[in-house]
Amino acid sequence: MLTNQGYYAAMSTTEPAAGTVLEPLKKRLIAVWSLWSWGNATVSAVMVTFVFGTYIADAVGPGGQGTQYLTTANTIAGLIIALTAPVIGQRADNGGRRRRWLALNTLIVIALVAACFFVKPDQAYLVLGVTLMATMTLFDEFANLNYNSMITDIADSPRMGRVSGIGWGSGYLGGIAILAIVYFGLVAGEPPHLFGLGEDEMINVRAVALVAAAWFLIFSLPLLLTPLKTADQEVVQDRVSILESYRRLIGLVVGLWREDRNTFWFLVSSAVYRDGLSAVFTYGAILGVTVFGFTTSDILLFGIAGNVAAALGAFIGGWFDDRVGPRRVIATCVTALIITAGILYFLDVERSLGGFVITPTSAFWVFGLMLCLFVGPAQSSSRAFLARLAPPSRAGELFGLYATAGRSVSFLTPGLIALLLFSAGGSDKAIILGVVVILSIGLATLTLVHNPTGPAKMREHRVRGGG
Repeated sequence: MLTNQGYYAAMSTTEPAAGTVLEPLKKRLIAVWSLWSWGNATVSAVMVTFVFGTYIADAVGPGGQGTQYLTTANTIAGLIIALTAPVIGQRADNGGRRRRWLALNTLIVIALVAACFFVKPDQAYLVLGVTLMATMTLFDEFANLNYNSMITDIADSPRMGRVSGIGWGSGYLGGIAILAIVYFGLVAGEPPHLFGLGEDEMINVRAVALVAAAWFLIFSLPLLLTPLKTADQEVVQDRVSILESYRRLIGLVVGLWREDRNTFWFLVSSAVYRDGLSAVFTYGAILGVTVFGFTTSDILLFGIAGNVAAALGAFIGGWFDDRVGPRRVIATCVTALIITAGILYFLDVERSLGGFVITPTSAFWVFGLMLCLFVGPAQSSSRAFLARLAPPSRAGELFGLYATAGRSVSFLTPGLIALLLFSAGGSDKAIILGVVVILSIGLATLTLVHNPTGPAKMREHRVRGGG
């Protein structure tokens, strides 16, 4: 059994000075760690957002049925994630099995992505399609939980922001690369497409799943095959039952409230503003088309440019993170997002400013890309903030709690937007107000948080129960 003394001894590390040059081994670990993010981008960019999710909604389940099924299945997956993520992270921490769990979850995701190839454009395949997509989302969340917690194994605290920014930026750039490959190789132009496939039974779109699976496999292998010296290999806790794991989780939350309010409020605040950050990408394409006059081609180009802006922001934000602290980066970016979105709200019609005519389309190009620019560093610094708080031997558990906190409030932005849309008579412009309100609440709660000064006080307070 790990005692408090042993626990705190295990989590104490010697941190290099801010000007220390990274050792070659660390650079290699950062490189292979970032490659995993580059490969994993295919799940969100190709499978969920731009290609396969729309294929299931339009071709497999037309008439809104596909969207309804997908939404329901993803809601169930989100609920499972919220209930299990901290325990999954806790059990992965035990005995240095973080990389093993990452490998298992990654391979399951790859298999599920590849299996989507067998979903034909027929309503009979709708249940299969949404089941594969929702299960893929579930295990991808578990994989990312293990992946995020590994940052404590490859980066010291003074470099945490930069390393997180490199990883997050790599994910954005990887998404651009795989989108370009599948678009020009399998979608653009007349059949046969560049990769030699026709369009019978939409095999060209279904083949996207095989390309996406191969992409993720290739770029995940370097990390999965690289041995890591982790703190949790040296701190082995007792194996406990699932019920006891949940009891410890409740005790941990109670302990954070009593002994470490900074970590507690960061989990609350980040859950709220991260919901707003996600909405920027979730509803951005809808706003571009329905409010600001974008065509389908415009949206594709904007998606590429937006990912470039977000990647650039993540890289730059990581540099600032290590110098001024993650809280200031997050607060600055969330404030900038609120101001930018507020300006954009009034530019849905043509306006004149100082002799210049601002059209809705040009306004969305400028201010929409600014939104993407600030989303990147806010996401990256949030991970770096938590990584600085996480004792290396229990990083998975804390990142699991981070995931659960986010999932537990994931209804906020969609719910508020639905209410505003109803109140505004269906005008999609109300989406902007919903995002601004959620980000403002997140920013307000962030005032209760200060930069991390050391690992979180993760003592479990005993929760009474049977057994």
